[in-house]
Amino acid sequence: MTIEPADMRVDYRAGDDSGGLDVESLAPTWHEQLAAWLAAADAAGVAEANAMVLATARDDGRPSSRTVLCKGLDARGVVFFTNYTSSKSHDLRISRYASATFPWYAQHRQVHVRGMVELVAPAETQAYWATRPRGSQLGAWASAQSVAVRDRRVLDDSLAAVTLRFADEDVPVPQHWGGWRIVPEQVEFWQGRTNRMHDRLRFEVDPHARTWSVHRLAP
Repeated sequence: MTIEPADMRVDYRAGDDSGGLDVESLAPTWHEQLAAWLAAADAAGVAEANAMVLATARDDGRPSSRTVLCKGLDARGVVFFTNYTSSKSHDLRISRYASATFPWYAQHRQVHVRGMVELVAPAETQAYWATRPRGSQLGAWASAQSVAVRDRRVLDDSLAAVTLRFADEDVPVPQHWGGWRIVPEQVEFWQGRTNRMHDRLRFEVDPHARTWSVHRLAP
């Protein structure tokens, strides 16, 4: 059975049925609007509603993207946690810039966050680490993220070793692990509409006054 991508098509009627998206209907701030859409996606049963596609670029300009989980959202920005020696962290240390997209396909919605990045404070990392399942904590110690390994057994043996190492104690935060925060310069809210006349509203910050404005973009 073959599938022809050009024949795959969805008519985004949900946006029209809900009245679409206009400036007057937005929350006062980008983070309140994002939190509202995130809550709506979760309430609708979207799996991993906090998943976002993170895009970074190497020092030669070549981009990479992967899915990570948003684990913090407030006026300061959007936070995710990872290994600081990973490929994505390497990119971020060089460029200091990233973009992330929340793709809520069932709701015909997307949110794009773009801006500079900063390391999350150790205290914030520790607070989040304490909420992680023990297995996830052990996995952070066991995996040298993005490093090539000979086979699966290498990973399993590494996990077994750290499980034994911390058998009788709490698992501490590794020095090579922590959070990144995307500090937004732009946050765009996208709502699908009929005839591909989608709604695109973008919060944009004035870097000098640190005030936000909202602009409608053509689809």
